[in-house]
Amino acid sequence: MSAVADVATECGRLAAALRELRESTGLSLAALAARTPYSKSSWERYLNGKKPVPRQAVEALCAMAGEPPGRLLVLWELADAVWSGRSAPPGPALGVPASRDSGPPPARHPARASAGPVRRRRRRWAAGAAVGAVVLLGLGGLALVPRGDGSPAGAGEPAIRNPGCTGVTCEGKDPKTMGCGGTGMAFTVAARTGRAGQRLELRQGEFCRAVWVRATGLRPGDRVEMRMPDGRTQHLAATGRQGVETYIATPMAAVDGPGAQNARVCLLPTSGEPECFG
Repeated sequence: MSAVADVATECGRLAAALRELRESTGLSLAALAARTPYSKSSWERYLNGKKPVPRQAVEALCAMAGEPPGRLLVLWELADAVWSGRSAPPGPALGVPASRDSGPPPARHPARASAGPVRRRRRRWAAGAAVGAVVLLGLGGLALVPRGDGSPAGAGEPAIRNPGCTGVTCEGKDPKTMGCGGTGMAFTVAARTGRAGQRLELRQGEFCRAVWVRATGLRPGDRVEMRMPDGRTQHLAATGRQGVETYIATPMAAVDGPGAQNARVCLLPTSGEPECFG
């Protein structure tokens, strides 16, 4: 496969996956630009494979979609290896070979002559290292992704530049879509692991001034309820992969100050008794 075909294939795979992920968020290009350090025109180029995508942009989009970044980062590694030239085979040796009728080859500086093999060895080493990194990511992608503040694999979220809401405007909205749970923007108030391994975390967003429950390891049909002292409630339910293989979050409830301490969280499993804390 030619270098041009390599770029088209790997870049196309990554761009297609990013487009699918963006569609799942329901966010426009303008909304992506408002919540990340990348402009609307940059996102258009990233999503259409016209421009190399920064790793941080992939992580930010995964965070807003609630998608563990492991699979997308594997595609990014493959595309980046092509973009950077790390996957290209070593080029031919410098110099023109002499024919039988020609004179002796031109003299080469000793230092330059010895530098060629060294450079080629370095290129081979870099290409091998890139392939090794991709293989490792493919075998254990989620395990290699930082897990943030002790949360389930894939739950760590990069900081979003401009959260989409604050205070009462966050009521009932998705914390992932609004960008309220980025690193350094929220903290876990309380956590509990259910009898069947379900993990629930009561989270408070300092910038968004809201609380929500983040859950993973749920079984299909499991439900989670968050009840505030004034009677407001927010719910989530595990369906398909959501909440089973990936984490999901309840809609947010607005709070002012340390109000999250008084929220009550209940796991309502498909079978067995409810488990509550808070």
